[in-house]
Amino acid sequence: MDTSSPTREIQCRSPWSLALARLRADRLAMISIGVIALMMVFALTAPLWAAWTGHTHHSTYPRTGLDESGLPAGPSGEFWLGADSIGRDVLVRAAYGARISLLVGLAATALATFFGVVTGVLSGFLGGWADAVLARGMDVVLSFPYLLVAIVIAVTFGASVPLTIVVIAFFMFAAMARVVRGQVMSIKEKEYIEAARSLGASTPRIMVVDVLPNLVAPVTVLASLLVPQAITFEATLSFLGAGVDPSTPSWGGMLNEAQEYYQTAWWYLLVPAGLLLATTFAFNILGDGVRDAFDPRTERLLNARRSQKPSKAAKATKTVKATKAAKG
Repeated sequence: MDTSSPTREIQCRSPWSLALARLRADRLAMISIGVIALMMVFALTAPLWAAWTGHTHHSTYPRTGLDESGLPAGPSGEFWLGADSIGRDVLVRAAYGARISLLVGLAATALATFFGVVTGVLSGFLGGWADAVLARGMDVVLSFPYLLVAIVIAVTFGASVPLTIVVIAFFMFAAMARVVRGQVMSIKEKEYIEAARSLGASTPRIMVVDVLPNLVAPVTVLASLLVPQAITFEATLSFLGAGVDPSTPSWGGMLNEAQEYYQTAWWYLLVPAGLLLATTFAFNILGDGVRDAFDPRTERLLNARRSQKPSKAAKATKTVKATKAAKG
């Protein structure tokens, strides 16, 4: 018996590599990543758009940006996507508005994720009075009329980007904490947690070493779904004048300014609305794709569909046999 042939090594794939492979196989998720990347490039290159057009985001050009009747000028060689009600470049302001929307969405989600994970882990793992206090605190935050409270805070302290990020993160972290709490309550009953306790591991070490790594998948999925909510929340607050500073370009503020011109200046409303819709839709599709990628049942469903779907060769063979049978 010839034993000189090399043996094939079987490599074990980690859950992250499997999830990444499933995500790559999801066409909609890949398209959504492309859209998000384009939006980020559009936001990062805002100064370049200002240089190419020769317009800044705060300068007004009443002579060329407004027509004879004082209405916003439409798309032209000077204003590629038209002008707004006071003669400012819509394209440049939309690019700077993309910076605000993406910054607020990502920063608020990061803050909400951090405090939500910390609160959820402490509540679910410690139990007892700590769980009772933290869980009731989550319920209180979730019961707030967040829009009214955000407006009151903005009126009291003044609208600004940092304040908007903090307000959005405050009202979002409770949703993250509640999901994390449920996951931790299930994880702490596992055998490896009991084994760690029997070996003398301390409670902080168990939470950091044994519990947190098992929360990466659900936290990643939920965080990807919270980003579009934060972007929409910021746009809503800016639309109502309670978000960022009105002098700072934002998609919500542009929508507020354009609501009186939707019949005479369609570009004024369409540009920020289209960008906001495309960004939030892409993040939602990506969140669904990430959720499916971390679900092992997704791969089984795909394999089942592939096994049920006949190959091209089988179809061709079946067609040839049917033709011969018809001729015979």
